[in-house]
Amino acid sequence: MTKHPNTKPSHFAYVVKEGATPKGYWTKIGAAFAHNDGKGFTLMLDALPLDGRLTLRKPEPKPEEGVPGDDYDRTQV
Repeated sequence: MTKHPNTKPSHFAYVVKEGATPKGYWTKIGAAFAHNDGKGFTLMLDALPLDGRLTLRKPEPKPEEGVPGDDYDRTQV
């Protein structure tokens, strides 16, 4: 994916396909960059979904290892 100049994405783009779990299967396919005037986005995609749904989500910070309250069991990876 080509970088958008001098900015970080405000959202990531995922294709979500229904599957065996209620949440489905999520595949990151691109990013959205907010316009300076706040009235729109530039969407840069590495792929176009043929089926499923396209979902935009704000990035979430990754939990740091050993942070109190982090319930993710890294020994099971």
